[in-house]
Amino acid sequence: MSVAGTRVQRTAWVLSNGLVGMDNQSTGLAEALELDYTVKHLVPVAPWKYLPPNLWYSPLTQLGEGSDALVAPWPDVVIGTGRLNVAASIAIRRASGGRTVNIRIQHPRVNLTHFDVVVAPQHDRCKGRHVIETLGAVNRMTHAHLNDAVQRFSHRYSHLPRPYITLLMGGNNSQYVLDQAFAERLSKKLSHALQDSGGSLLMTPSRRTDPAAVQVLRENLSDYPVEIWDGTGENPYFSYLGLADYVVVTADSVNMASEACYTGKPVFIEGLTGQNTKFERFHRSLQRQGYTQSFTGALSSWQYTPLDETSRAAQQIKHVLGW
Repeated sequence: MSVAGTRVQRTAWVLSNGLVGMDNQSTGLAEALELDYTVKHLVPVAPWKYLPPNLWYSPLTQLGEGSDALVAPWPDVVIGTGRLNVAASIAIRRASGGRTVNIRIQHPRVNLTHFDVVVAPQHDRCKGRHVIETLGAVNRMTHAHLNDAVQRFSHRYSHLPRPYITLLMGGNNSQYVLDQAFAERLSKKLSHALQDSGGSLLMTPSRRTDPAAVQVLRENLSDYPVEIWDGTGENPYFSYLGLADYVVVTADSVNMASEACYTGKPVFIEGLTGQNTKFERFHRSLQRQGYTQSFTGALSSWQYTPLDETSRAAQQIKHVLGW
């Protein structure tokens, strides 16, 4: 919305609990909404962090060392992702007298009337007024971010033969085990892909990735051109996606699969179980709509419209809020 041709600049707080995947969703949406945002770091403490948000006694003050102060002046907008900052976002809206717009990412598992907008992935099965459903996770992916990363990093890999196979590897969660045995199976498929294509592997582990699993991949693929980020310096994640000719993503991460599908490149998912979990429902939706295929070790190409749910969600939020 603009007044006399001048765009309204709204302030925002992005609530962070230090979880990169969730922070990227919140900041990505804040950027897509063109908000002037400040990241507020929150450190929940016992017993509150173990309790449902509606049982938190004083969410704006019962925070641990290292937390940023949550005091007036209140922002125009507050954005948060995940369970641990739900109570704080509700309290901020209440303290502002309802002036602060409360935007929640992911199903908050509390009464939705506490929020002005909820942006939730389809597999969360969150239904209600002003709920915007997305296929997967909102994120920070933009063409500008990808192009900038490619320009800054591409010279490091110019000696490696193409095609580039980018591997985004997560780690254990409640549904998937990415251990050494998993890495053994994956390395066999990657060996097949590298041998047939004559290309190179660019791999970036996540903070959850088992170092022993990375070592298995490193050893089993030592005969091929492989670049594995060692965790030092700037994460080449964006450059690996920007440079990729093919992308392989482990099934444990909705975020990484969503970001990979933004590129418009062939995306293969590794480690699917076929069970009826929210992760598997998400991956079935991606496959059904032509974004991804299961990884077998054989590479192929196909066309699809890049998945940009962040921009779509931002436009719907502006419509709902009359911005």
